Amino acid sequence: MSDGARKPRSTAWQTALTMLQEAEPPFIPQGAHAMTVVIEFPPGDPGTPPHRHSGPAFGYVLEGEMLLEVEGEPERVVRAGEAFWEPGGDVIHYQDGNNRDDVPLRFTVTMLCEPGKPMLTLVDEEELAQRRDRRAPRPA
Repeated sequence: MSDGARKPRSTAWQTALTMLQEAEPPFIPQGAHAMTVVIEFPPGDPGTPPHRHSGPAFGYVLEGEMLLEVEGEPERVVRAGEAFWEPGGDVIHYQDGNNRDDVPLRFTVTMLCEPGKPMLTLVDEEELAQRRDRRAPRPA
């Protein structure tokens, strides 16, 4: 390209996007800041105890399988290459553990955190008991 000729721009960008999920979160805390993290659990690990986030969280499983359960929804398996989200706020996140005992689980989550509040707050047994009617029926 000695005479100033330019290589044509690639058109790969036109087909590069794959939609994984779309969501309408119920709220985004005023003044929220975004935090993106990678979580890694070893094979068979139960994950984080029941908790809540101050704002919505959007995730993607990089490898393995997560057993996900958010208040009001039945537990489900989210596999590598699949996305998930939770509304945050008052909603309890019951499970995010490794569904497999033979491979690790790695997932990434972007959370919109309310200023001055922790990104994650554990829920105690008393509150779990008070809200048991909000939890979806458990598999037998």
